Amino acid sequence: MLLFLIMSVLVLHSLHAAGRYYIMITPAFDLSQDPDYLTICIRVPYTRTSEFDLFIDGADFKFYAKPYFLRLSLPGRIVEDGTEKATFDIDKGVFTLKAPKETRGEHFGGLQMLTSLLAPKGSRSAKLLVEDMSAETGSETTGDGEEEEDEEEFDWQLEQEVYTDRSEEKLGTMQKYGFANQRSGVFGRLQEELSDVIDVKNPEETLASERRRARLEAEALAFSSDHYLADLFEDDEINRLVKFTPWWSKLSPSTEQKGESAVSFSDEEKEQLRKFTNRSFLLDKTSRCQAWLSLLDILLAYSYEVRSAEGEHNVESPWTIRKLSGTLCWLETYSCLRDVLVSFGRRVLCYPLYRHFALVALSVCDTAKILQSGKACVLKCLLDIHKVFRENDPAYILNDLYITDYCIWIQRVSSKKMLELASMLQHTLLQKKDLELELDELESAARIVVEEEEQASTESSSSDSSSESEESEAEEQGCSDSKQGGGETCKDSPSEPSSSPSSPIPVLSSIALSPSVNRKAGVESSDSQGHRQLIQDLGRQMTEEMRISADSCSFGAGEMLFADE
Repeated sequence: MLLFLIMSVLVLHSLHAAGRYYIMITPAFDLSQDPDYLTICIRVPYTRTSEFDLFIDGADFKFYAKPYFLRLSLPGRIVEDGTEKATFDIDKGVFTLKAPKETRGEHFGGLQMLTSLLAPKGSRSAKLLVEDMSAETGSETTGDGEEEEDEEEFDWQLEQEVYTDRSEEKLGTMQKYGFANQRSGVFGRLQEELSDVIDVKNPEETLASERRRARLEAEALAFSSDHYLADLFEDDEINRLVKFTPWWSKLSPSTEQKGESAVSFSDEEKEQLRKFTNRSFLLDKTSRCQAWLSLLDILLAYSYEVRSAEGEHNVESPWTIRKLSGTLCWLETYSCLRDVLVSFGRRVLCYPLYRHFALVALSVCDTAKILQSGKACVLKCLLDIHKVFRENDPAYILNDLYITDYCIWIQRVSSKKMLELASMLQHTLLQKKDLELELDELESAARIVVEEEEQASTESSSSDSSSESEESEAEEQGCSDSKQGGGETCKDSPSEPSSSPSSPIPVLSSIALSPSVNRKAGVESSDSQGHRQLIQDLGRQMTEEMRISADSCSFGAGEMLFADE
């Protein structure tokens, strides 16, 4: 270790003497293992084989090859016992080290969590930076009775800003948001992008309770009974989405981590993991709970988007994920798991293209599957969201507030906590009545109208058939009278069939429930008149349909009589 430090100092000294500095580049790397060895692959193109420097000290690993420098904090200890092996592929520029484990057969967990492996800058301790040690060790004092402080050079180049006096009321109204409610004041300097990112008008001064009340009011106004009933009764597209199998359902069990799924990361995802700055998060119990619930809310929105887009992201994907997540759209802070599910269910039935309760239930099952698959699967989902937001302006702001921190934090959380959350999610029952959108009453009213239309259609068909039978009997009676009177005999050929009216289309399907018309026109009607008004309108349309059917029956009979003449 001393040799490595001396070499590093000599390199820096020589660079300083030459009047220039080189920027150290973190190379692309990957780790794998077998029961006895850890394999580290480092991509260092355009380097000389004579310039490689390695340092191994238990869980601490360092690699230097100008201009690349890599420092890893490994999840287990490796040793140099003469069995290690290093190779360098000149054509590919890949340096490979196969180092023995200190404890043979030990499993190193989290080798895919590349960000957490990168040793953080400075101290890795989560302890307070300032501690009072006088109670334990005593403090040295001068002759004047003052405590003697360590002589340390003061940094006079500290960044300064003009002091602004804020009242207690002003300080109290500054609201927290972001990952685990750790951020504030962000949107104060982003007023132009505010309306394109979130739906909260003044996030810095709006209390959490006010944000929730505004969210519920906005959802109530956005809910469209026509759109909901259209997807309920004309469900061909919904059935296609229900049959879709997302990528996390195709994962095979992991051979390394028991109980988790084998998840592989693309080169682009690995590169993004290396770009993240590794850091620790000091969260109290309340903040940790809020972080887990907000993560669940974001994953629910992502699960719906993947299923509704059938695995292919599109230009609407950033909007869909953001809009369905109360966390991202309203900076919502949840207190329990049921609040998360109710919020997500309401927003699915209010905003996206496909609004069906079956998609809500499937998204919950998909999210439980993601959590059960392990934190590598959750990390892959977060990286996908990060990419979707990164490529959209100004949704990238949500990466800074939430997604980036989640990508770093999730690599260090306990897998046991994730499985507990998945179990709670599976055992939490969400019903339509929990959404408080009067869905059961609306569906009952619609089904009554459909049954009445079907009954009216059946009665109209029976009356048409009875009329045709009476006309046929009258013709046969006329033919027999003609034979008895010596008149011209009737032909045996059957009479020309009348044009019977087609069975009436249910008003719910033809008028009120046409999803193509509603979606193309973009109509988002409200339920201000209530279900009673909906039934009255549908009843009037049904009466009009029956009158038209009766007129067409009379017209068909007139044509037949004119042909007989």
